[in-house]
Amino acid sequence: MTTRRILRLTGSDARDFLQGLITNDVAKVDQGLVYAALLTPQGKYLADFFVFAEGDDLLIDVDESLAASLAKRLSMYRLRADVQISDTDLQVKRGTGPAPEGALMDPRHDALGWRLYGPEGGNDGSNWDAIRVAHCIPQTGIELGPDSYILEAGFERLNGVDFRKGCYVGQEVTARMKHKTELRKGLVTVAVSGSAPSGSEIRRAEKPVGTLFTTEGAHGIAYLRYDRAGDDMQAGEATVRWSKDS
Repeated sequence: MTTRRILRLTGSDARDFLQGLITNDVAKVDQGLVYAALLTPQGKYLADFFVFAEGDDLLIDVDESLAASLAKRLSMYRLRADVQISDTDLQVKRGTGPAPEGALMDPRHDALGWRLYGPEGGNDGSNWDAIRVAHCIPQTGIELGPDSYILEAGFERLNGVDFRKGCYVGQEVTARMKHKTELRKGLVTVAVSGSAPSGSEIRRAEKPVGTLFTTEGAHGIAYLRYDRAGDDMQAGEATVRWSKDS
């Protein structure tokens, strides 16, 4: 389980400030946890995170490895807005069983259960990689990196982007990918026979097809170029299969 950090946004402009930056609609925090990303102006991934409300404050649950750079990037955009960004001591508990009081459901997929914010962290022992692989859910620093486009990573399916909310950083590129082009590459769940480390190149007929990431049992998450993918691909010592109809 990855280490998380919870950032707090305070100030009278906090909601409007974040609304103009991230891929999802901040107003949804009034109904529960919101999954979103911050992008470059060119539409590439910088960070993914959850946003939730505590009174008038907004809190951001982000991977520890991205917390400092996210806080710095948000501060760059702050300008004269009445927004303060600070660390908190809050931690995250996760589970897939009955949700405790105060827990928030993970908006990406029902199988990911709940998240509870408080003084203690931890999880209930669920096999998170198996859940992610089964439902093709990318993880920060593994399937999601600086070259990622969120639509190729499945953010629409994972409730991480809102096409009706208005402008945000990287919105123009993301909207163009949604409305004017057909995705030719993206993350998919594949069948895997044999072993290969995360990040292994996938090849078919001596041509590069994509990259194999998280594997669990007989399946894995791969980033594939659809027109080259098929049933007889190799990644290291592993055989990789994918059906376009799966």
